[in-house]
Amino acid sequence: MLKADLHVHTEYSLDCTTPLDRIIARCLELGINCLAVCDHGSAEGALKLQDMAPFTVIVAEEILTPKGEIMGMFIKETIPSGLSVEDTISSIRAQEGLVCIPHPFDRFRPSALGRNVLEQIVDQVDVIETFNARVLPIQGQGGAESFAREYGLRQSAGSDAHTLSEIGHAYVEMPEFDGSDGFLEALEQGKIYGQRTNPLTHFVSLGSRIRKRFR
Repeated sequence: MLKADLHVHTEYSLDCTTPLDRIIARCLELGINCLAVCDHGSAEGALKLQDMAPFTVIVAEEILTPKGEIMGMFIKETIPSGLSVEDTISSIRAQEGLVCIPHPFDRFRPSALGRNVLEQIVDQVDVIETFNARVLPIQGQGGAESFAREYGLRQSAGSDAHTLSEIGHAYVEMPEFDGSDGFLEALEQGKIYGQRTNPLTHFVSLGSRIRKRFR
C-alpha cells in the first residue's frame, strides 16, 4: 500500500524554500512513499524530484487562473498561470493529465475556487481535494466532502506542505498504481487520514515569499 501525500511544495514555489533532497529524506523518515509535487506555477521541481526520489512522485502543478487555482496532475511540463479556467483545463488535457481542485471553498484563501465556478466545470474535474491540512480549523472540510459526494468525484488529501515538518499531515492510504488511469482506480479504494497544521505555519510561507521577492 502507498501512503500518498498528494499536495506538497518545494523550493520551486515562490512561498517555499524546502530543498528537494530534504523532502526525500523526510518522506523516507515518515514512510511517505508517494508524493504529488505541485509547486505554484512550475512543474520543474516535480520533474527533478521524480528523477531523484526512490518512491513514486506525481508531477503536478498548482496553476493560477483568474477564478482561482487548478491543479494539473500527471503533466509533463509547466502550464503558464493567467490562462482562463477553460484554457487551463485544455492545457492539462493536452498533456494527458488529470484535473484536480485543491482546497475548494476555502474562505481564507483568495486562490480557492468557489462553488459557482466548480459547478460550471464539474464534468471536467477528475479529483477534488477534500482534506487539506492547511485549511483553518474553524471552517472544517465538510463542504468539499459534500460536493464530492454530490457529484461523485474522487477525493484526495494532502498536507499542502511548504515546510518539512508539514509533510505527511494529510495523506491517502491507497493501492499502488500505474499511470493516471491506475491512479484514479486506486484513489477510489483509498482512505484519507489527516491532522490540521498549526495556522502560524502560514507566516513561514509569507516570510519565504517576501525573502524571494527581494532576493
